[in-house]
Amino acid sequence: MYFDWTVLLAIPGLLLGLWAQAKVKRAYAKYSQINTQRGIPAQELVRMLLERQGVTGLTIQPVAGQMTDHYDPRKDTLALSQGVYGSASVAAVGVAAHEAGHALQKYDHYPYLSLRTFIVPAVNLGSFAAWPIFLAGIFFSWDPLMYVGIGLFGLVVLFSLITLPVEFDASRRAKAMLVDSGYFTQEELSGVQSVLTAAALTYVASFVSVLLQLLRLLLIAQRRRR
Repeated sequence: MYFDWTVLLAIPGLLLGLWAQAKVKRAYAKYSQINTQRGIPAQELVRMLLERQGVTGLTIQPVAGQMTDHYDPRKDTLALSQGVYGSASVAAVGVAAHEAGHALQKYDHYPYLSLRTFIVPAVNLGSFAAWPIFLAGIFFSWDPLMYVGIGLFGLVVLFSLITLPVEFDASRRAKAMLVDSGYFTQEELSGVQSVLTAAALTYVASFVSVLLQLLRLLLIAQRRRR
């Protein structure tokens, strides 16, 4: 029986991803139970932090689900999940401030956020079509089609790479805004740091995973050309 050893490349990324997800869930669960002394709900906090930075007119709205928080720079809309929107917990503060960091990126014309937003349509196509096109190239023994699939998946890797500085910078901005506000104790800020650090690991894990998948595609293509 033939065994494709390249499938083993998926294992480190999978394990790293599971570890990162478990870590962020533990941090979120822990600090969701600890309320800040100020007791400012997350949606109010976001508006206050951004107004101090001169950012106004942002739409802040709730969104269903857990850890579904996100900022849409195209619509200038910040969505906070049900467990964050009206919460004054340390975890909610960290998550909300992080998303506020993304909004501040747009206001400051942060180049990596602009680049990531620009390539989203191409990345969506790549993530959907890369593997089917690659496998079709193998099935029909047509190398150009196979490399089109690799190129499309390369866009996914590029997006994941660009995401790293975008997310790290948003967390940096979040912590700076929280410190400058003077609303939070050092203990609360340490809890926020724990939540943001755990969340950052998920983006690192995602990049490692897609990078290993790209390496696998290249190895399979190289082997077929021999």
